[in-house]
Amino acid sequence: MGFEFKYIVESIPSLLAGAKLTWYITILGIVGGLALGTVAGLFRLAGTSAVGGESHGIFRIVSYVGQKFAVVYIELIRGTPIIVQAMFIYFALPMLIEVAFGVKGIRFNALTAAVITIILNAGAYMAEIVRGSVQSVNKGLVEAGMAMGISRLQLISSIIAPIAFKRAIPPLGNQFIISLKDTSLFIVIGVGELTRQGQEIMASNFRALEIWSAVAVCYLIMTSVLALSLKFIEKRMKTV
Repeated sequence: MGFEFKYIVESIPSLLAGAKLTWYITILGIVGGLALGTVAGLFRLAGTSAVGGESHGIFRIVSYVGQKFAVVYIELIRGTPIIVQAMFIYFALPMLIEVAFGVKGIRFNALTAAVITIILNAGAYMAEIVRGSVQSVNKGLVEAGMAMGISRLQLISSIIAPIAFKRAIPPLGNQFIISLKDTSLFIVIGVGELTRQGQEIMASNFRALEIWSAVAVCYLIMTSVLALSLKFIEKRMKTV
C-alpha cells in the first residue's frame, strides 16, 4: 500500500473545517488567557518594588487577597496536565457546581469546555511571563518615576508596561504556539478540531499515512504563520 495523494485531496474540506475550529479555540484562548494572565501576574507582584511598593487601605487588602488567589491558581494549573483540566471542566465542573450551589442542569458543551480550558491554562503561564517581564524592568526607572511624584497608575502605564510588553513578546509568542498545539488534546472530549477531523477521516478510509501526514502539515503551516507573525511584531517593536 503506497502513498496516494488523492486521499489527502479528498480530505481537504474536512481538515480545513477542523483547522478553522482550531484557530477559533486558539484565538479565544489566547485573548482570554492574556487578559487573565496579565491580571494574575500583576497580583503576583502586588506589594513589590517592581510595581511601586506596597498599597494602602482597601487596596492593600485587595492586593493581598488577589495575590493569594493568583498563587493558588497558577500553581494549580501548572501542576496538572491540560488534558485533566479539560476532562474536569467538561465532566466534573457541572457536578461540582450542582453540589456546591444546588444549581441543576448546568452542562458545558465540548467547545465551551475547550475554550475555558485554554484560557485557564494559557493564563497561568502568561501570568508568569508577565511577572518576569515586569520584574526585568530596571528598578532605577521605577524609582525615578516615584521620585517625580507620578501616580502608581501612571507609573505602570507609562513606564513599566511599555518596556515589559516588549520584553514579553518572545515568550508570549512561544506560549501562543503551545496553546495552538494543545487544542489537539481536546479530541478526548469530542471537539471537532483538526486532530479529531483527521481521526474521523482515517477511521473511514484507513489511510493513516496520508491523513496524519496531512494533519501534521496543517499544524506546521498554522504554527509557522503564527511564528512569522510574532517575529514581524517583535522586529517592529525594538526591545529595550
